[in-house]
Amino acid sequence: MNSSVTVSRKQLNATPDVKILEQLFNQLFRETENTILRSGAEEPLYMPSEDSAGVNIIHSTRDYFSSALHEISHWCIAGEARRKLLDFGYWYEPDGRSKEQQGLFEQVEVKPQALEWLFTEACGQGFRLSVDNVNQPEMQASNEFRKAVYTQTLCYLNQGLPKRAALFLNALLRHFQPDKPVLEADCFQLNRLK
Repeated sequence: MNSSVTVSRKQLNATPDVKILEQLFNQLFRETENTILRSGAEEPLYMPSEDSAGVNIIHSTRDYFSSALHEISHWCIAGEARRKLLDFGYWYEPDGRSKEQQGLFEQVEVKPQALEWLFTEACGQGFRLSVDNVNQPEMQASNEFRKAVYTQTLCYLNQGLPKRAALFLNALLRHFQPDKPVLEADCFQLNRLK
């Protein structure tokens, strides 16, 4: 399947169908990494295969494009050992986190959210930092978190992405912006992170 199509600026601003991400991801990684993306779950979850014949599944929330990109970002960072663990073995404290717990959450989210920003930009979409604390809408991303995500994003642009992340980013660019072979650092500004 040829995924290179011309996409107008108007199409880039409309949120694309998450099924496009499923197709791109599954074409890249179903055979090579025995992993697929599946949208539509009530909650995001990574489920490793229970045996060598099974497939690892990244479940993203409902039809949310950003949820799929976020979960893919976690997968791209997880090493081989973590990819054998349910939800990569990450610590997770549900909504209602204290300020200290939120700080711990932000520390683990720097690299995935930097990758998510790159993926989102490759899709021609706007990125928003996630503090993942729906029940406390007044809680905003800390300035330290914003700066850390920004710095990590520039680091990825200058020093390179993890292998699977680079493959996925290139597939996104070919599909959504075929006239843009790479992302430029000037697309990423600290003041754009909200």
